[in-house]
Amino acid sequence: MLGVDGATWLERLHMQLARNLRAADWSQAEIANILGSTQSTISRMAHRDFPALAGTSDESTIDGWAHEISMALRQLGPKAKPSRTRFVMEIAFAPGQVLRFDKSLTGTDLDSDQEQTALLKRLEWAVSRIDVNRLRKQMPAVGMNIACCLESSRSTAEVAAFPGKVTIVENKLRHHETPAFGASHHLANMLLDARVHDNAKTAILNIHPGDDKDKIETICEGLDLNLTFAPKGELVPHQGIDIILDEGAFGWEPALYILAHNPLELVDRMHRIISLLN
Repeated sequence: MLGVDGATWLERLHMQLARNLRAADWSQAEIANILGSTQSTISRMAHRDFPALAGTSDESTIDGWAHEISMALRQLGPKAKPSRTRFVMEIAFAPGQVLRFDKSLTGTDLDSDQEQTALLKRLEWAVSRIDVNRLRKQMPAVGMNIACCLESSRSTAEVAAFPGKVTIVENKLRHHETPAFGASHHLANMLLDARVHDNAKTAILNIHPGDDKDKIETICEGLDLNLTFAPKGELVPHQGIDIILDEGAFGWEPALYILAHNPLELVDRMHRIISLLN
């Protein structure tokens, strides 16, 4: 419900703003720039019906807000550049049960220490997003891990992962410590080896591939993912790498390595692959 309501009022707000600014002789390019959209989207907005909200009072609120914003933007002019964007959201469920979020975006870059801290947080967020019920059948006997690095990383000490392994205990994912840099030698090396051929990928995890190699190839074709192999951990070079299959050998557990541009995308990709494997 929250997603539907939020998306609808944001769409209506953008449509009203676009029409108000167009009436003030702003070009489609100028409107697209201020709304963070495209000229083609702004053009389509001019011919579509406004989306209906749950109540007419809500529609009036959004329309009034759009009028206020567009009047202010007219005074500033289309060349004005915002230096900070602040988002405030408050959701009331019942008396005393209120969620409130107040965040600002400034467009500034993090320094190196802050980037590393943010990366560690993303790893924790990513693990909390994993669906245990989906993962269970593909959980490796030795446990799984998830690793990530910055685009500038060149050594295993610059790759973050969970110390030890991530396992399932009492139907919950467990890891004994918070993620840290230099915590996984094998997974970090696999990520760094893959980045030699595809430096856009900064996140990796491992799951059990199952017994059907042909099925993995079919899944990769269907999802348009680039597959390569790593017999006993030795990566076969490939231009663009999304999936790495180590088929295993005597005394060597098979593994399916999944790569992505960031940890959250990585978990979503893993979920899609697992749903097709089972």
